[in-house]
Amino acid sequence: MRNNILLAMLTLLAVGPLASCNGNKFKIEGELENAGGIAVRVVFHGDSGVVNEWADVDKKGNFEFQGESAQPTLVSVLNQNNEPLITLVAVNGDCLKIFGDASIAMGVKAKGNRLNEDWQLFRDEHAAFYADPNPSRLDAAIEKYVKENPADMLSTVLLMADYSTYADRDKVKKLLDGIDPKVRPETLTEAFLGNPMGSKNHSVPRLMTLTLCRHGGEWDEITLTGQVTLLNLWANPQTDRENTITSLEALAGATGGDVKIIDVLTESDSIRWSKTIAGDPTTWRHYWAPSGPMEQGLQLLGISILPWYAVTDASGLVVYNGSSLDKAIAAARQQSGK
Repeated sequence: MRNNILLAMLTLLAVGPLASCNGNKFKIEGELENAGGIAVRVVFHGDSGVVNEWADVDKKGNFEFQGESAQPTLVSVLNQNNEPLITLVAVNGDCLKIFGDASIAMGVKAKGNRLNEDWQLFRDEHAAFYADPNPSRLDAAIEKYVKENPADMLSTVLLMADYSTYADRDKVKKLLDGIDPKVRPETLTEAFLGNPMGSKNHSVPRLMTLTLCRHGGEWDEITLTGQVTLLNLWANPQTDRENTITSLEALAGATGGDVKIIDVLTESDSIRWSKTIAGDPTTWRHYWAPSGPMEQGLQLLGISILPWYAVTDASGLVVYNGSSLDKAIAAARQQSGK
């Protein structure tokens, strides 16, 4: 572990000079427009697990946050509506600055070390691709960059944070394997490499955990092992929501609670979401997945249309992955033996 930490630190030094900061922590300073007197949320996987903290923003739009991560980690900064403002890479010793309009999702930019500044430059140069709901052009640009820059840690960051087409895991793994190990820290790739393929189906992953935001604002680390799980992934408004809920309630009743049902909205939080789920079963927890590294487990499913359903067995292996609710329910019942 100590060698991995040293390698990670040396790697970041190799990609560019770092601003001088406390070596035991990293620091993010913000200068945000339209954010005075509110707060921003900072979420990342740190040394002790998932960190989810608020940072107060003063009347001039300034804030400061300090976190701890001995190895490079993806850090999401979100506004009060839990809309992502920016994602950064940070490690102890980094001093990063973000600036821009906090009223616009992903309307904030970064500076502070070469890696994040290069990432910002890539975002700026491909702004139209990032804004396009169809990810094909952005994915193609990322593939091109990865192939042409195997010794650049930005290749790892782009592939793990901004890439969308995870359904073809062999293709993604080939791209990842082509990156120099010195700029491919495990902390940035573990969500992909940590979900090994099962022997039953080689096009979908084995999901051990998901980190999602629970209705009410807190983050949960959800374990997908130990029992059968059905993920109901949707966007607002969900077509035929009432019948979907009725069908899932029937599944829960028929299996005696042996199937865990997780309801996940895959778009930004909203008042409409709260109204939509107000009539849903109170025994369920409802989650949503804001853009950024915390939803990478869902990205590995290669979702092509919403609503989408995934069923995992007790070991976390995805045994159904697709858009048919009937097939998902059948798979869940088969796995539960009921």
